[in-house]
Amino acid sequence: MLDRINFLKDEINKHNYLYYVEENPVISDFEYDKLFKELQELEEAHPLLKTTDSPTQRLGSIGEKFAQHKHKYRLYSLDNTYNYEELEKWYEKLEAEYGKDVELVCELKIDGLAVALTYEDGIFVRGVTRGDGEVGEDITNNLKTIKAIPLKLFENANVETRGEIYMPKSSFEKLNDENLRNGEKVFANPRNAASGSIRQLDSTITAKRDLSIFIYAGIFELSTINSSARPPQPSTHYDTIMYLKKLGFRTNPNTKLCKNIKEVINYCLEWEQKRFSLDYATDGVVIKVNNLAWQEDLGFTSRAPKWATAFKFPPEEATTVVKEIELGIGKTGAVTPVAILDPVLLAGSTVSRASLHNFDEIKRLDLRINDTVLIKKAAEIIPKVIKVIDDEAHFEREAYVLPEKCPGCNARLVERSGEVNLYCENPKCPAQVRAKIEFWASKDAMDIDHVGPAIIQQLYERQMIAMPVDLYRLGMEDLMQLDLVKEKSAANIYNAIQKSKSNPLNRLLTAFSIRNIGKETAEILANEFGTLEKLQDASVPDFEEINGIGGLVAKSIYEFFHNKENLQMLRDLNELGINPAPYQTAISDKLKGKTFVLTGTLQNMSRDEASEKIREMGGKPLSAVTGNTSYLVVGKNPGSKLVKAEKLGVIILSEEEFQELLK
Repeated sequence: MLDRINFLKDEINKHNYLYYVEENPVISDFEYDKLFKELQELEEAHPLLKTTDSPTQRLGSIGEKFAQHKHKYRLYSLDNTYNYEELEKWYEKLEAEYGKDVELVCELKIDGLAVALTYEDGIFVRGVTRGDGEVGEDITNNLKTIKAIPLKLFENANVETRGEIYMPKSSFEKLNDENLRNGEKVFANPRNAASGSIRQLDSTITAKRDLSIFIYAGIFELSTINSSARPPQPSTHYDTIMYLKKLGFRTNPNTKLCKNIKEVINYCLEWEQKRFSLDYATDGVVIKVNNLAWQEDLGFTSRAPKWATAFKFPPEEATTVVKEIELGIGKTGAVTPVAILDPVLLAGSTVSRASLHNFDEIKRLDLRINDTVLIKKAAEIIPKVIKVIDDEAHFEREAYVLPEKCPGCNARLVERSGEVNLYCENPKCPAQVRAKIEFWASKDAMDIDHVGPAIIQQLYERQMIAMPVDLYRLGMEDLMQLDLVKEKSAANIYNAIQKSKSNPLNRLLTAFSIRNIGKETAEILANEFGTLEKLQDASVPDFEEINGIGGLVAKSIYEFFHNKENLQMLRDLNELGINPAPYQTAISDKLKGKTFVLTGTLQNMSRDEASEKIREMGGKPLSAVTGNTSYLVVGKNPGSKLVKAEKLGVIILSEEEFQELLK
């Protein structure tokens, strides 16, 4: 038992140093919390083995770059849990002490860097990192570069606030892209980027980083609240947050006052998925007793308040081992490496595969088979490898060698000038053909319900289809030969295929997978030409005259419509009754010359319906916000497009304002 406790203490101290001092963590928060909780439980079971040098008796480590400053009010850590049963038990203890329905405040737990900000007579005088809770680093000059931190309050209050410095996800991606191009350090996550940015010795570097803050607590000097109408100190935590906001601090708008634990759990459940639409990282919910007098009565343990706890979401980052690198073939023939992993829990699901993007990324990471890696959800959807965790055996493993032949057909792989991918140029490659058929049936293209990869795999392996057009040759009797497909399922598949025959031209053009042509360009072509016949008759200069289509794209379109095999496919489609519906032309010029980008979930129409409305009135729906965007239409749970639009000064419309514009 003693050996295990000593091992855990050494391991946690090592990771504290890597996190706080070296700013280079090698395990996820989830894994760190598991180690810490195990040590806590062992020490509670064997109190005689608890020592003063145990990590459970202190909060962290202090770096050595800045002057140290002793906190006037100690900064405590938080106890946390990953399950609702423990949350309910914590609440039951509160009810036993203070009666039924103890009010709680829920705040999103920002994944950043905790700081204490001191104001004297309303003027910002000092900013200090958490450090070990007792002593932190004075980073006042760097904090003054963050525009979300007020240098002067709206009232002459003396107050020490607590907040969390963070870097927006959009800014983090931009910073890493720039660093990658310049050969500089790439950060593993926004938290590390924020920590590295705020602790720069040169504050001009901090000023260039797009940092922000949320304030979540304040301790007031009673004599400084200058209003006879207001009590000298807010009596609840929620009122404190509202007063801090009135003083000019940035508080999180998603903070919620809850009447009981049921409302708290509903809040946690709501934000477990909803958080992914935010432009900042949040790894859980902080839950606090609302009554400040009760907070004081409950007090603290050696490291955490008894009146607060944190519910942690399933981890978004985790460490695991790469077992092999598998090669995938896309519809264009591009070869994409995929890391096959030891299964690991990540953001609520078990992950066994992660994207490596391309072979340059493998080289940048110096990734080798059996390396331990840090993975996370990219855009909270697709897992990707962030970094290789250094160990002594890494350089003993064989370096990754680029493949020379396609795993799908054994054809030689080729490089294309200016591109980082390798390509299989065999048009008959089985893997490439299946990828093209899958894309044809996907929601972005012909949107054929019930025809997914498993159905396509069976059809292809049984030689019932060899190209996308063959889908339209299938009958009910063909479909009923497939495994697990009964009459009703076969009818659903057949009807979905038939329904797609009348899809609009832009969907068919997208499904063709023409090189350099995506959904937006397909819409432009459909709008300009209207029919397949007119597209076949157009010349390269005809395409180049269209706004948004350059020489390379024009050449790709022309070559597609003059390729012998493609022309035969077009004839086959025509004979099989694939007649694209006329592309919806404008019925009004009210929005002529205006461009629109949509973000979030609209309540009264789908995004496709909104896009059609925009086109009908002469406007153009686009996917990305730029300085030339006319309007951003914001639905529920908007993403990072909203942040970018605000920075660029783009006009922002609510769904109601958008609908008024359409009248």
